[in-house]
Amino acid sequence: MTIPSQPKDPQNPLGDLEEWDDFVKERYPKPAEKESLVGTNPEKTEDQFRNYEAEARDSVREFYRLNHRGQTLDFVRKKRSDYLQLNRREMGIWEAAEFLNTLVDDSDPDTDLSQLEHLLQTSEQIRKDGHPRWFILAGFIHDLGKVLCLFGEPQWAVVGDTFPVGCAYSEKIVFPEYFDGNPDNQNNDLQTALGIYEEGCGLDNVLLSWGHDEYIYHVTKDYLPIEAQYMLRYHSFYPWHREKEYTHLTNAQDEEMLSWVLEFNRYDLYTKSHGAPDVVQLRSFYEELIAEFFPAKLRW
Repeated sequence: MTIPSQPKDPQNPLGDLEEWDDFVKERYPKPAEKESLVGTNPEKTEDQFRNYEAEARDSVREFYRLNHRGQTLDFVRKKRSDYLQLNRREMGIWEAAEFLNTLVDDSDPDTDLSQLEHLLQTSEQIRKDGHPRWFILAGFIHDLGKVLCLFGEPQWAVVGDTFPVGCAYSEKIVFPEYFDGNPDNQNNDLQTALGIYEEGCGLDNVLLSWGHDEYIYHVTKDYLPIEAQYMLRYHSFYPWHREKEYTHLTNAQDEEMLSWVLEFNRYDLYTKSHGAPDVVQLRSFYEELIAEFFPAKLRW
């Protein structure tokens, strides 16, 4: 998903948002692929195969440097106060997907797919595998929070692996060394394991770095089952659901929902190379599915 005509914007170092998606897919290969890689070379450990930071593009490195420097506790609180009033505009779900398509640069030589087609790739694979209708819908809407780019937010405040603010940073967060530039890193009260939180407080009481996950969760949460809410809100929280970090902050509900987040994540990461779906043919199915769960207009 290309940010049109801004390749030299210092706040938007990625040529397109797919660069982040591609990096995450490489860093977190399918478990079967990871086992195969380790098995073919006994001299390498599993940790070495996770070390994709070493070969990351300069644009990805710069993206994470900006992200880790800028995602402070105060920044997250400000963005939540600003955006979670949901007063930017009113639009329906399909309308939002078409709105998101305006981020795509038609001159981009690296992709022939619109963002709407990427969403349908995810949801159609979920549908093919026989999952419930709410699960299919979660696949379709999970990236709609990226409209934050159209509201003027820089890439580093829209995408990226999410992580808690207000407590110590895990060493398993991608590029942890870039937190040296974060002002919160100099505040000892915010650099303990618990920080501003209590043990077992539950993820609902933890402030994660700001981005499209948290935003789409708040736009849609009143209309979806809790399993879908977790999929939307935490699909980029890799330090938790893939690295098993921050479990001292989770509660029983979080642990119960973890399997749903992991099940969703394999569709999010590994469907984007599939063929382009037929948007015209599929539109009636998705409009009916959307109407089953959502009103005609939502506040964004």
